[in-house]
Amino acid sequence: MKLLAGQFGNITSPFNVLSPAGSTLRTAGAQGQGLIILLNSLIKLVIVIAGVYTLWNLIIAGYQFINAGGEPKNVAKAWEKIWQSIVGLMIVAGSFVLAMVFGWLIFGDPTILINPPIFSP
Repeated sequence: MKLLAGQFGNITSPFNVLSPAGSTLRTAGAQGQGLIILLNSLIKLVIVIAGVYTLWNLIIAGYQFINAGGEPKNVAKAWEKIWQSIVGLMIVAGSFVLAMVFGWLIFGDPTILINPPIFSP
């Protein structure tokens, strides 16, 4: 189901143009895929590191909040750290959601921008 296909005409995936008739290479050992697989793995690693960093910041902010002792300045610092951690996590998660929505609207496949098929000659 392509929602924008009616307004902009028939939009086809640019990834299909690169492939010969019906050949899709998705294995890690295929020729010409090393850089794409490396970049995909690095992006996934950065996302995992962002999640772990957010969890660590939330734990530290909770500890600061508990040890604030009712002092408004320390409580405000702890709440600021909690808020910034949650906003950062929402930005990281929101980028995936937006990529899936745009992939679905434009190409009709929500995963094409997150995990694109790799074609080689």
